[in-house]
Order: sequence, then structure tokens, then C-alpha cells
Amino acid sequence: MEENYELAKWLAGDMSPEEVRAFEARPEYTTYAKIAQYSAQLEAPSFDVDSMYRKVTAAPKAVKVISLYQKTWFKVAATVAIFLGITLFYKTNVAISEVSENGQLKSFALPDASQVVLNSGSSVNYNKWSWNKDRSLDLKGEAYFKVAKGKKFEVNTSLGTVTVLGTQFDVKARKDRFDVVCYEGRVKVNYQNQEVIITRGKAVSFEKGMKLNIPNHLNTHPSWMTGEFSFVQEHLTNIVDEMQRHFNVQIECQSSGNGQLFTGSIPQRNLDQALAIISSTYHLKIQKVNSQKIILQVADDGK
Repeated sequence: MEENYELAKWLAGDMSPEEVRAFEARPEYTTYAKIAQYSAQLEAPSFDVDSMYRKVTAAPKAVKVISLYQKTWFKVAATVAIFLGITLFYKTNVAISEVSENGQLKSFALPDASQVVLNSGSSVNYNKWSWNKDRSLDLKGEAYFKVAKGKKFEVNTSLGTVTVLGTQFDVKARKDRFDVVCYEGRVKVNYQNQEVIITRGKAVSFEKGMKLNIPNHLNTHPSWMTGEFSFVQEHLTNIVDEMQRHFNVQIECQSSGNGQLFTGSIPQRNLDQALAIISSTYHLKIQKVNSQKIILQVADDGK
């Protein structure tokens, strides 16, 4: 099965340069190359099942001797059909995944030239081969989209769906918090049983089924793309999670924040500065265990 999967990837042209070199080094590569060359010239004719059935049932019964030469070509044709079937299955069923690991941002283009930037700890899945018919993808985390004009474009998350035609917007789905900001054009947001349409400079946020009051956005793009965290009515635990993903460190926070919500910006290029803002806002003490682990404790005002 693994061999067939690799063959399908090679036929579909989805192998990396390293994978191609390894595949071409295999002893059976010459045979595969010949089959691919011949199969590329094949075109399936239109097929009428009812007409073929009538012809077969009406034809006189006869025994036909098939030569060894014909048998060989039948085997070749069957092999080509199997390979083409594997390739078709791979193209129509295997999703493309783009992942941005913790501590990274990742930019890439979709098949229609729409641009996507993934924030740290985020991923997108979509079907490349059916993209022109169905511009739909699944997002985990946060991403900025600059969508090429065309058919309906959908971003599906575990919390809600965003639908546009051609625009620029940011979608963030973390835990129970769902945020959408429109930077250009018009965006339709579906969250549970609510539908909201926002335009340029507008934002909408939901948390645990409730709609939050979010001010207008004057920026032309998300602040996380230019080195800042930007939070509006955010819980301390969510802020710490974002810092862990961006700086790729473990932060153990021993305070819940006592329900105090944070609105403001925190620099992303300096961990010490970011920790200093959080610790002063929530009266926390910073303990650096090592380069990869930090503990935030409730400060003792008497010391």
C-alpha cells in the first residue's frame, strides 16, 4: 500500500525534490516511467452503460481464443488502469496540509493565488484538486487571508464559519474564543445560530456562546504579522497560551487573573518585555527555571 501511495504521489507531481530523487533511484522506476508515458496519452471515451448492456446481451455466444500477446497487453492495460485509479483517488481525497509550528509564521499561496499567513501553532487543510470548484478550507488556530476574487471562499473552524468573495480578513479560533476582523471588503460570519456581516475596519468576537463588544480596527493588517500581540477583553490564560506558541517556551501560570480582562498590545520580539507587561498587570512574579520553562507566580506584596 505504501508503494502504491508513493507511486500516486509521483504521478500527481506532489513529491518534494528529495522524494523524487529517492523514487527515481528505485529499480522499478524505469517501468513506472514507461507506464506513465503511455497512460498520459490515453483519454477515456464516453461510456453508455445501457447501450453496452444491450449489445452484450444481444450478441451471439461465442468462444474467442486470446493470444499470449493480447494477454500481455491486457495486463499492461489493467496495470495502467490501476495506477490511474490510484492517482485519481489521491488527487480527489488527499488533503493538503499547511502547518505553522510554535515560534513560527508561515506564508503560502492557495491554488487561486489567494494568500494565507498562519500564526504560530496553526494549521490549514484543503483539497488542491477540487479548489476551483469548492474554495473551502479548515483552519485550526489563527490565519490572515487575502482572498483572490472569484467564487465563494469559506474558512471552517470548530467554532464557526467565515464566508467571503474577495477580501482581506483575520480569523482566530482558540479554545472557546472566536475572533474575525475584516480589513477589506465584506465578511459573513456564522457562529452557532447567529449570522453577522462585517465590513472594512469592523470586528466581531464570540466567547462561550456570547457576543463581545469589540471596537473598530484601524490597522490594515493583524498586529501579530508585524511583531505585536493585540488583545481585546482577553483572559490571562489565553494571553499566556499565545506567548507560549509564539516564543515556543513553556509558561506555567499559577494565577487565573481573577477574571481581569486585558486590552492592549504586547511586543513579540522580546520575551522579557512581554513577561514584564504581564507580570506588572496581573501582579505576578517571574521565575525562569531554564531557557525553555518559566513560572508565573502570584507576587507577595509583603516581600
